[in-house]
This record gives sequence, C-alpha cells and structure tokens, in this order.
Amino acid sequence: MIVTEPVVVIGAGPVGLAAAAHLAERGVEFRVLESGPAVAAAIDEWRHVKLFSPWRYDIDGAARRLLEQGEWVEPDLDALPTGGDLIDEYLAPLAKTLGDNIQYGAEVVAVTRVGYDRIRTAGRESAPFLVRLADGDEILASAVIDAAGTWRRPNVLGASGIPARGEAEVADAISSALPDVLGRDRERFAGRRTAVVGAGHSAATTLLELGELAEHEPGTEVVWVVRGTDQARTYGGGEADELPARGALGARLKKLVQSERVQLVGSFRTESMARTADGRVALTAGAQQVVVDTVVNSTGFRPDHDMVGELRLDLDPILGSTRALAPLIDPNKHSCGTVPPHGVDELTHPEPGYYAVGAKSYGRAPTFLLATGYEQARSVVAALAGDWEAARDVQLNLPETGVCSSNLAYGDTADEAAGGCCGPAPVSIEAPVSRGLATGISGGLLTVIEAEQSSCCN
Repeated sequence: MIVTEPVVVIGAGPVGLAAAAHLAERGVEFRVLESGPAVAAAIDEWRHVKLFSPWRYDIDGAARRLLEQGEWVEPDLDALPTGGDLIDEYLAPLAKTLGDNIQYGAEVVAVTRVGYDRIRTAGRESAPFLVRLADGDEILASAVIDAAGTWRRPNVLGASGIPARGEAEVADAISSALPDVLGRDRERFAGRRTAVVGAGHSAATTLLELGELAEHEPGTEVVWVVRGTDQARTYGGGEADELPARGALGARLKKLVQSERVQLVGSFRTESMARTADGRVALTAGAQQVVVDTVVNSTGFRPDHDMVGELRLDLDPILGSTRALAPLIDPNKHSCGTVPPHGVDELTHPEPGYYAVGAKSYGRAPTFLLATGYEQARSVVAALAGDWEAARDVQLNLPETGVCSSNLAYGDTADEAAGGCCGPAPVSIEAPVSRGLATGISGGLLTVIEAEQSSCCN
C-alpha cells in the first residue's frame, strides 16, 4: 500500500485506540477522530458499570507494548475494572501516548471519495477518501477504519422495529441503557415505578441495581418487560459460565424475579406509549398495559451507515454487517463464545480501504466481544500495511457458557437481546482463563457498548 494520506480512525474507544496502536507500531501515519470531548466518551456514560473480565483480557497487545515504553503502571491483572477504570487506567494513558494524533470534538458526518459519488467507477480506487466533520472541516485519508460503535443509536421500543405509536411524545420519560441507578441518576428512580425493557444482560444489570435501590427507598417498584416467555438465556450459565461474574449476574436476577421484587411481564410487544392523566407513561401491547414513571430502553443498538452512504458497501440485509461476516455472527445460530475467528477478509467491502470494526461491524447482532474487536483491528491494520500473512492469521480465544451457546431461541428477538448475550458484572469475582476456538489473543473479553460501544459481550 502506497500511503499518500494518513489512515483515519473514527472513534477513540477501545477498538479505535487499538487500531491506532497497531498503526503506530507499524509506522503508518494515522489520525483518530473522536466526537466526544475526551477519550472513550461513550464508556464515560457508563463508567459506574463493572466488567465481567479481569484486566488481563482487557488490554490490546499493541497498546500494551506502546504503554510499556513509558511510565504506565499496569493494573492488577486479576481485578475486574469498571468502565471508569478502563478509561482512567488504560485508555486515557494510551491516548496520551498517541498525543496529537487524536482530535477531539471531531464528529464525522460523511465519508466519501474525493470527486466520486457512489455511482462513478473509473479511477475510483486511486482517489483518496474525504472525511467531513460537523464543523465543516474536511480531511483526506488513504483508508478509513470506522470504529464509531453503536451507542448513539439505540433501538426503538416498538416491537416491530419502528417506534411505538406515541414513543416520540414520551421521550423525556425514556432513559437510555445502563443508567447510574445507585449514583448519578438515583433521584430519577427512587420511590418511583420503572419498567426495564429488554432481555439482554444490560437490562439484567439495571434490574439488579433497581432491586438494590428498592431495598432502601420505599415506593421503588421494578417491572421487567420482555417479548419472550422463557428467560433462560438472560439467566445464563450460572456456575457453568466460564466468566463467573457473568454467571452470577443471571443467578441474582433469577432470585429477584422469584422473590417477586422484580415483576416480570412476558409476551409483551410494545405497540403504543402514551401519557396517563396523572403524568405517568402507559405501554400497551394488545390488551396488556404497563403503567410506570420511567422506562429504561435496554433493547440494544444499531449501526449508523448514513455517513458512509456514498461508499460502496455490501451490507447483509438483515444484520447490517458485511455479507461475509453475517453468517458467522448470526444470533439465531451463535452466541458470543461460538463466533468463529474472522478478520480483514470478512470485513472487506467493495469500497477498498474502508473497514468497519468493533461493535459497528456486527450491525444489529448482539454477539460482539471486545476480544473480537481487537483482533479485527490487528488484522485490518496488518492488511493496510501490506502484511497479508499476518492479516489472515486470525486467532480468537472466546469464553463459553453452559447456556449461551448456540441460538437465541426462547422467543425473544435479536434486537431485544442486543443488550448483549453477555454484560457487566454485579460483583467482583475472579475469572479463570477461558478455553476457546484457538490459541493466541491480542485483546480482552469486556463489554463494549459503543464507540466502540456497544452492545454486548464481556
């Protein structure tokens, strides 16, 4: 590859910074564009959440090597970090080493080719990419690694994939996923009735925090609204889970439901939402109705492909990933731990030089792991550097569990599960080294909710 312009990385989350570290290690000029005011702005919104996997799995290989050249103090590799720890003890120091290569407050609104719309072909591959920012600035790039994640685009609450009737009118009563129930957002939930909608582990984490809040705040009521009838997937593998903290999450939630401290409303597919006479919100599904003060949307996320609409993408019509990747991550057939190794070949679009990595690469599939994102970044960067042998030597070591193994089943839809087949941990439990699909790994196993973030697994 003859580099005449820098490689542009969109998103300064874990996978974006991992890509930057690999580019730096290979001596490829690059520039990271982060829409937030600081590194990992999306993770900062859920910094209170504890991750499933210990530090030893949460650090990319190239990033580690870069950090070890300075005065970085490695965290206790057996400890479980919070999102805040991930930023403060890993991503912020990593960003500091990358220095002026990162531009903050740089929201990307469009990516195209200079002088080329999607239709024009002749000479297309030799034209540089043009990356336009919200402030009007434009940047030329030799290649684009899109690690923007999905955190800014939550799924809707309507059961048919479009907003429920009236959903926009009650938006002020809807909380995004993973609110800080016991801290920053406590007043919004204390002494009030809350519905958590979704069957993933992000929903489970919020339900556990609300259950704890209810013990100390009289009048706090918790309703769990799901589309399916069997929550075995959410309860997970329990003691059979290779990440004990993840198994403990489902076990604790199951006890809350059995004790009736959390009211489970199943087979509920939200059709409409409206204000009641006393200012509350009514969710309606056929003859069923749930009336609450606040609704937490834990139905997952979806990617934003609008900004690359003038590029030639080959997107799977169901998941929104590449067509080559879709069958490998299909949540109807795979869980986090059964996704096979994949890299640059599966991420390649008809538009040479553009790659979506991280949670965005999975589209609406909830089977993403940060370990997968790190390996994607390594493979893509190796290809951009011309090292195709390394690019195609893709290896993953993923955690399995006794329940989350082969299919979605249980009657829930993929979107509802998109909070992740895995999620943040409720307690600090030391996790053993996982067996997996192959040996060798350059990343970790933590939950990524977006920018890179994302929806999913730990």
